[in-house]
Amino acid sequence: MDIGIGLPNAVRGVGREGIVDWARRAEAAGFSTLGTLDRIAYPNYEPLIALAAAAAVTERIRFLTDILIAPLRANTALFAKQTATIDHLSGGRLGLGLAPGGREDDYTLSGLDFHRRGRDFDAMLEALPGLWAGEGGLGPAPASPGGRPRVLIGGTSDVAYRRAARYDGWTAGGGGPDGFAQGRERAVAAWKEAGREGEPQTAALFYFSLGDDPEGAARRSIGAYYSFLGEYADRVVESTVKDADGLRAIIAAYEEARCDEVICFPASADPAQVDLLAAAVL
Repeated sequence: MDIGIGLPNAVRGVGREGIVDWARRAEAAGFSTLGTLDRIAYPNYEPLIALAAAAAVTERIRFLTDILIAPLRANTALFAKQTATIDHLSGGRLGLGLAPGGREDDYTLSGLDFHRRGRDFDAMLEALPGLWAGEGGLGPAPASPGGRPRVLIGGTSDVAYRRAARYDGWTAGGGGPDGFAQGRERAVAAWKEAGREGEPQTAALFYFSLGDDPEGAARRSIGAYYSFLGEYADRVVESTVKDADGLRAIIAAYEEARCDEVICFPASADPAQVDLLAAAVL
C-alpha cells in the first residue's frame, strides 16, 4: 500500500511554506502522493492552484485531489483544460478524486443549484474524456498514460459506486478502515457488474496531528473545517491520529482492508509535520 500525505491547503493560516516547502519535503521524505481537500465557502487554498505550485517544485511525487467538488467547476471545458495543464506540466503526475460534495453553501456562493449537482456531475464525467482527447481543439494533451489523469470517484451511494466503475476506481472520504472495507466491497461489486476486468483502484484518507500540541492543532484546524456538522465535528477531532503508535496501527488496518493508497491529511501547516509523519510511518 502506498502512503501519501495531504497538503495543508485547507488548514487555516496556510501560506507559501505550507505548499511549496511542504511539497519539497514530502517528495524528499518518500511519500507517494500529495493530496488536497476542497471547499469554496472557506478560507482554504484552491486545490488545483495549490497543486500547480507543488508541481513546479517537485519531480516525482504524484498528486490526488481527495476530493475535488467537481460540479463547482461548472465550465467543464475550462476544468478539462486546467487539469490537462497540470498533468502536462507535471509530466503525468495528476490524479483526480472527484465527487459532488454535500455543502449547500459552496453551491450558493458559486451561484449553482445544489439540488442539480448529481446530474451536473454525471454530465461532466460524460464530457471529460472527449475534452481531454482534444475535442474542439482543447489542449494541451494530458501526459498521463491513456491520455487523461487517473480518476477516482468519491461517495457512498449506489450511484457513486456505479460512477467509480466507469473510471479508475473509488476513494473513501472517511469512515475509518472498517468503513473503507465495506465501501471497497461495494466498489468491487459495481466494477464487476459493469463488466470491468480486474479490480478498481482505491484510496482512503485520515487526519493526523503530531508535535507539541496535537489536540489543540486538531481542534483549531479540523474542528473548524467540520464545524458545520455541529457536535459531530468533535468526533472527527477525536478520530484524528495524534501519536506514532496510532499512525502505524491505522495504516496497518487500511493495508489489511486492501486499500491501494492512504493519504494522511494534516491538522497543521508547519512543514515539520512532514518529517514527523515520515519518521513514524515510512
